[in-house]
Order: sequence, then C-alpha cells, then structure tokens
Amino acid sequence: MPTTGNSEALAAAFADGPAYIPYLAVGDPDDDASLAYVEALDRGGADVIELGLPFSEPIAEGPTIQGAVVRALEGGMTPDRFFAFVEDLDVDAPLVCMTYYNLIYQYSSGDDGTASDGPRDFVERAAEVGLEGFVVPDLPAEEADPLREACDEFGLDLVFIVAPTTTGERLERIMSRVSGYVYVQARLGTTGAKSDVADSTTESLDRLREFDVPKAVGFGISTGEHAERIVAGGADGIIVGSALVDIVADGVEADLSTADVADRLESLSRELKAGAERGFASRMEPAESR
Repeated sequence: MPTTGNSEALAAAFADGPAYIPYLAVGDPDDDASLAYVEALDRGGADVIELGLPFSEPIAEGPTIQGAVVRALEGGMTPDRFFAFVEDLDVDAPLVCMTYYNLIYQYSSGDDGTASDGPRDFVERAAEVGLEGFVVPDLPAEEADPLREACDEFGLDLVFIVAPTTTGERLERIMSRVSGYVYVQARLGTTGAKSDVADSTTESLDRLREFDVPKAVGFGISTGEHAERIVAGGADGIIVGSALVDIVADGVEADLSTADVADRLESLSRELKAGAERGFASRMEPAESR
C-alpha cells in the first residue's frame, strides 16, 4: 500500500503547509452542541477534523477525553448516531473517525441487526457519509490487514499512531500499512494537554523522515507556541484534542451557552493554526537569515 494515501482530501490538507487537526468527541455533551462545536473548529482554520466515536474502554485516553467519552455515551451516542451526525455537519475540512476496533468490527448495517464478520460494513457506511479515514489506537499493525483492505476498497485512509518507543521491524510494519498521515505520539502515556513540548518529538520526527507520508504530532499540544515549535522542528501537522475538550468540559461545568463555548473553541483554533503557520514560515527561511 503506498503511503501517499487513498483520500485526495487528506492529501490536499497537507499540500500547502502545516495541517491543523483538532479532535472532539462526538455527542459531548449532546448532539446539537457537539455539532456547533465541530463547525466552530472548521471556522477556526481546521485542515482535518478528527471525530471521536466514543467507546466504553478508551485505553489511549487521559482523564480529559475519558470525561468527554462518558458524557457522550450517557447522552446516547452510538455508531449509527455518529454517522447521522457526520451527515448533518456543514464543514469544509475533511473528516477522520477516531475510535476503537471493537466498534468497527462488530458494526452491522443490515436490517436484521446481525453483527458483521469484520470491518467492511463500518468502512462502507463511513464512506457513504463522507468520512476520509480512520485512527484506531488499539489496532496493532499486525492485525490491521482486514481494515486496510476495506479502506482501500472504499477509498479511505488508515492512520496509525507511532510512539516514541516504536522502532525497528515494528516501525517498518506500521509504515507499510499507514496512509493519509502518521500520528506521531509526542510523549509516552495517555492523551492530555501539557505545558511543555516533549524532547522525544524531534527524535521521533527524525526517525520517520525517510517515509513518504505526512507526519502530524499529537499528545500534549495546547498553545500556539507549542504548535510553532513542533512545526518548526519538522512536523507536517499538529493534532490537538485535550486542550479543546477542556473548553467543552469547562462549558458544561460553568453552564455556558453553546455559542460561548463555540467562540472559545474557534479562538483557540485560530491561535493553534497561526502558531503552526509561524513554525512553518521559520522552517522555510534560509539558514543564514535565522
């Protein structure tokens, strides 16, 4: 599978500069508010949007996103409601589904409700509603061939996460199956906004330089300064989740209006996008002018 990808929309997102890729859990805190929040990310400059399909055991997530998952599940979010949500969105940015493999594997689009034997039904439905790819944190590359084949059949990309400790044969296996972009995990552990940028980020980017696929860094980015430093260090994009989900959680706790929360999400998105663009501009400067 060529690492350049199946989705023209995802390829275009990285074509002219760094991609800002925000994440929100769909249905947090309810479907209507969540719709407004995702559309605010788009207005704020998102180049790709990762939509979280909540799963009851989100092993890669820290407390912030776990809280979002709980709120969405308590609100009744299901795969079919997720797909309906995607159909209702009015955004320009291409959409990627981030979820866990059990939901993909067990999904059935049949009228009898019988579980499918593999991921094909889920991928087919995802293509129908306009999704461009998947991030599946709990799917090992060694077991990804059925999903990879379904993605190729329906023209979607399959994004893998590369940790700071991923090297050697395991890295080669992942990179032989990835498409669209690779999610470069900036630090070990679970997701969560941080106040600094991990030193391991540059090392990870250097290790991936030989592979012909965009590299988007996530885990811990929360400010425009973080975005600037990471892109200046060689990243092709930034992935931001917890810092945005924190705004949604704060809105729930303070009983803010949907419009107020949406404005805050749009504002932080603009800051993050601007930081990424500054980092890219500094990277493009001739060495003698720095």
